[in-house]
Amino acid sequence: MMRIRKTLLWLFIAFSIWLFFIAASIWHYGSKDYAQNSDCIIVLGAAAYHKSPSPVLKERIDHAITLYQQGLAPTVIFTGGFGTGAPYSESDVAAKYALRNGIKVVDVLTEDSSRSTVDNLVEAKKLMASNGLTTAIIISDPLHLKRASIIANNLGITAVTSPTPTSRYRTFKSQFKFLIREVYFYHYYLFTHK
Repeated sequence: MMRIRKTLLWLFIAFSIWLFFIAASIWHYGSKDYAQNSDCIIVLGAAAYHKSPSPVLKERIDHAITLYQQGLAPTVIFTGGFGTGAPYSESDVAAKYALRNGIKVVDVLTEDSSRSTVDNLVEAKKLMASNGLTTAIIISDPLHLKRASIIANNLGITAVTSPTPTSRYRTFKSQFKFLIREVYFYHYYLFTHK
């Protein structure tokens, strides 16, 4: 009985260390901006409120506009389908916001069928292939980018990541909740590739 308890204790300690390591790597990765000259910018989807981007999506679009205006990429791909009952897709709302704020219509590509980060990048890859684009900068919230980079790599997308410099997740509580969520989805992707 004592041996079983010791084994379980060591397993718990090892599991806790592993989770801490993954959480730390997610945090560290998202703190770095790897943006460099690329063929396109991929903006990962987030919620849209009717015709307006949610605060999270707006931060991602604004960052894409900044990188586009800095000349880091000539094309911007907006991803994201329709939320439950939503009349407009995330990508359509994002594109219209971007067009009102300095991105040229000829430089915008959208897809409206994705419902997850994996879907976002699968559909973005299709748009890249059909438009002769080979390299990308992926934009999202800092804590989202470790998983996004792994997904992109597994899909064969040559990409770097660039976190939103200002995030809606500003308080420790909101960041901690986002981090716990990402640790979960990181493992979920490793086991399911979804």
